[in-house]
This record gives sequence, structure tokens and C-alpha cells, in this order.
Amino acid sequence: MLDGIKLERAGIPAVSIVTHLFVETGAEMAASHGVPDYQFLVMPHPIANLSEAELDAAADKLVGQVVEFMKTTGNGA
Repeated sequence: MLDGIKLERAGIPAVSIVTHLFVETGAEMAASHGVPDYQFLVMPHPIANLSEAELDAAADKLVGQVVEFMKTTGNGA
């Protein structure tokens, strides 16, 4: 989350992605860094135990969301 905020502040478009268990933490981190409305994507938890193929499949599911997010979201970080 913080990397995305810092990249956005540097003028580099970014998409932060958290697993569903960290939505509240991500929102609190964004607020604590001065961007309470910072938007991010959410994917299912956990990911640490996924095989490479499963992780690739999860990433494939996010690609469309990332593209749409980049087109429509101006986080203002």
C-alpha cells in the first residue's frame, strides 16, 4: 500500500493490491499517510501457500481490474 502511495506521489501511476484480510489495514495505512480516499484492489487471502500456477491464475483474474483501475482511478496521492 505504501509503495503505491509513494509511487503516485512521485507521479508514477500505481495499483495497490491487498488480500481481503488486509482491507482495513490498507485503508488505515492510506489514511495515516494523508490519502484517506486512496483506492486499491482486493484479492482473496491467502496467497503465500499458492503454487506458481495458482498464483498465475489469481493474477490473470486481476488483469482486467488493474487495467480498468488505471483508466478510471486518480488516487490523488
